[in-house]
Amino acid sequence: MSTAEHRLPDGPYDAVWASPGRVNLIGEHTDYNDGYVLPFALPHSTIVGARRLERPEWTVTSEQMGETVTFGPGEKVTGWAAYVAGVVWVLGEAGHDVPGAALTIASDVPFGAGLSSSAALECAAMAALLDLAGDDVPLPLRPRLAQRAENEYVGAPTGIMDQSASTLCRAGHALFLDCRSLATEQVPFDLSAQGLAVLVIDSKAPHAHVSGEYAARRRNCEEAAKILDVPALRDVEPDGLEAALARLDDPVMRRRVRHVVTEDQRVLDTVTALRAGDARAIGPLMTASHASMRDDYEITVPQVDTAVSAALAAGAYGARMTGGGFGGCVLALVDADRCAAAEAAVREAFAASGFTPPDAFVVTPAEGTRMVSR
Repeated sequence: MSTAEHRLPDGPYDAVWASPGRVNLIGEHTDYNDGYVLPFALPHSTIVGARRLERPEWTVTSEQMGETVTFGPGEKVTGWAAYVAGVVWVLGEAGHDVPGAALTIASDVPFGAGLSSSAALECAAMAALLDLAGDDVPLPLRPRLAQRAENEYVGAPTGIMDQSASTLCRAGHALFLDCRSLATEQVPFDLSAQGLAVLVIDSKAPHAHVSGEYAARRRNCEEAAKILDVPALRDVEPDGLEAALARLDDPVMRRRVRHVVTEDQRVLDTVTALRAGDARAIGPLMTASHASMRDDYEITVPQVDTAVSAALAAGAYGARMTGGGFGGCVLALVDADRCAAAEAAVREAFAASGFTPPDAFVVTPAEGTRMVSR
């Protein structure tokens, strides 16, 4: 049970739903290139308790923010509450009769750490509002609606991975998602059986998706796809990468394309290893992914690079930044009995560099969107 469930004030609520944060095991910035991703859900969740109102108005109270925001139909909302207002808007746009509601939100998903706290809020709010309406949208269709809310209402040009992970992930598995077809596969990811663990290191470096840097990289990829005459960079085959790069004059664009094409292949190789039950084999793929994000996509910062280097020096099989970049968290694949040593090594490296002390915690793959109670 998420600790957020213990912080949700007593009702009365007509519906209570939870959606988790996520980490992406591998496959960064491939989602908006129609590529492949492999996230899994965190035990950390956002909980939304909802009570129906008889007037067309939505009141949203965040226990984490200590703030209440109220808005009516068609009213533009900014800040954290925009993620809820965006869900109200997109459901209405899709033809659903969204009732007025009082929503109370509690969350233990770290905010601004690249663990998809925004998607967790969107997906939990969507589930609660659909429940109040006595309506339903099949789970596989919800991520696209939530993504549209974030893209068009909030203004963040994110791909579909975060909302898909928050909605569709299953405990004990990673979600292999084809971001073009939206086909999914639940890939077994039980590390404890192999004596392994994933250590999440929150670098405490600021993290934001609504940024010019994120949007610039997306534009680079879209422009490159046009020059290469392919629908998306996913369509550039690894064995044709060098020929494709030779057609691009801009060295920055070449680096961006190389990251996306090689990252897609790393996702496929990771899935192959996990299907074979060899989780240790994904370590070098994780580390190569980080090097690509650092050197070709240029989205890492000194804190996450330091965390990766320290974890590897402490014996991690692999380590990489996860999330959109420019801050956020690092994943380290370690022997279960070496988590404390790896964390201590990272803390020591941060102290030596004068960085804010990081947070660290071990995670196991958790369940996606779920009803908590009525």
